[in-house]
Amino acid sequence: MANIALFVIFVALAVYAQNVTGFALALVLLGLVGATDLFPLPDAVNAVSVIVLLNAALFLYKRRALRLERLLWPVLPASLAGTVLGVMALAWIMGNAYEALRLLLGLSIVYCAWMLWRRAAPLATPSTPASFLSIGLLSGLMGGLFSAGGPPLVYQVYRQPWTSSRIRESLVFLNGAGALLRLVVAMPTVGFNQQSLKLSAIAVPVVLLVTTLTARRAPPLPPRVLKLLVCGLLAGTGVTMIYAAVSVLVPV
Repeated sequence: MANIALFVIFVALAVYAQNVTGFALALVLLGLVGATDLFPLPDAVNAVSVIVLLNAALFLYKRRALRLERLLWPVLPASLAGTVLGVMALAWIMGNAYEALRLLLGLSIVYCAWMLWRRAAPLATPSTPASFLSIGLLSGLMGGLFSAGGPPLVYQVYRQPWTSSRIRESLVFLNGAGALLRLVVAMPTVGFNQQSLKLSAIAVPVVLLVTTLTARRAPPLPPRVLKLLVCGLLAGTGVTMIYAAVSVLVPV
């Protein structure tokens, strides 16, 4: 019962972080679950796909933001290809190197925290379709592995000369589309077991409540403070996960 209560708190934190930043849900939730070893990561990854998809649909509906920048369309087919590769890699890792999965995810989370904190200055003109294509492939690969294609997308989208609200809405849309692609690819391959279904069912009302309350409201803290909090949460969970994985892989 304590595990369920903690998972609900983790989901609420992750959904709120997503609604503020546009991308942090999967990284925050998987980071917290992986750092505490609350549930098996592959099961949590499956549940995160459902949570991200539901959050994206509700968030965009509440904000009436269903348009997508034309330059972002190449991300979708490239992300599909990357997702297939990522899910295939996950199927191998699940049977051979679970701690390696935790280590890889921990490193990805720390890197994403660093990118968010040291975000590059916006470009003078939008990036080329080819660059979005390559980013889509890399994002799909990470999405297939972790249902967390955020880091490459965050770096690319945050550098575009767009408004902050448009950036956030674009990231929510792309993460939601990536979660849908992952579910379509993963269910007939790595599967969607009873534990994944249970975690998804527990998370649904939390996602509905938090997103309904926050989707159309301005953040209660200055952007710099919120960024610091999200970066700290990501870095802390990532480092904890790396330490736990390394302790098992390289016992003293």
